[in-house]
Amino acid sequence: MSLIDVSHIRKTFSTLEVLKDISFTLEKGEVLSIIGPSGSGKSTLLRCISHLEKIDSGEIHICDKTLVHTPDGIHPKYATSHIQQEIRLSIGLVFQNFNLFPHFSVLRNLTEAQVHVLKTPKVEAREHAFSLLRKMGLEEKAHAYPYQLSGGQQQRVSIARALALNPEVLCFDEPTSALDPELTGEILAVIKDLAKEKMSMLVVTHEMAFARDISDRVIFMDEGLIVEQGSPDQVLVNPTNERTKKFLYRFNS
Repeated sequence: MSLIDVSHIRKTFSTLEVLKDISFTLEKGEVLSIIGPSGSGKSTLLRCISHLEKIDSGEIHICDKTLVHTPDGIHPKYATSHIQQEIRLSIGLVFQNFNLFPHFSVLRNLTEAQVHVLKTPKVEAREHAFSLLRKMGLEEKAHAYPYQLSGGQQQRVSIARALALNPEVLCFDEPTSALDPELTGEILAVIKDLAKEKMSMLVVTHEMAFARDISDRVIFMDEGLIVEQGSPDQVLVNPTNERTKKFLYRFNS
């Protein structure tokens, strides 16, 4: 079953077409990694799926709900605010730069949306938050504030916060890019564990070995296009497109 179905989407900023006729699906329980050079449209694609950016044309279907379609081929038509809210709750987004509420404790970062968006009772929200913090190895940090945590700890809290709303899909936008190299491993380990649990995930990453380890499929993007896609071995080990080969050469040389 497709949890995300993107069809022929385009996105332009001023005169720059950032996404050019992009189509792909994410199946339930699948990990799909998106790789490519800076400026290829990877993060914009995630932002369009999570409705942080609006598309110019095309269709996006998420968890059997239509976020946007373009019946006349020119003017995109978005779902009602009620459907949009349902879709937002089905997708968890983990940003590069953590985006935690700095004036909230770790615990409150995890419980705030549960209580005010999902209307979860406070006691139940706290129990769920503590179970997620235990999973992330951060139970003892429940009452700390983001500034008291390392970058790796903050990103683990971000992942826990995304999981707190029980999303169908987790989207990661280069989750290790803001971290020192020695902290990268702990975040990759968390995502690997989620992959073992068959969490459906869409991962924009520049970590090629990591993408090969966790992915069911890999998409290579360049200049707003999907240039090549397939299994990790097909794309990362035996690519057929020259642009893919040139991009991967610097990682393998």
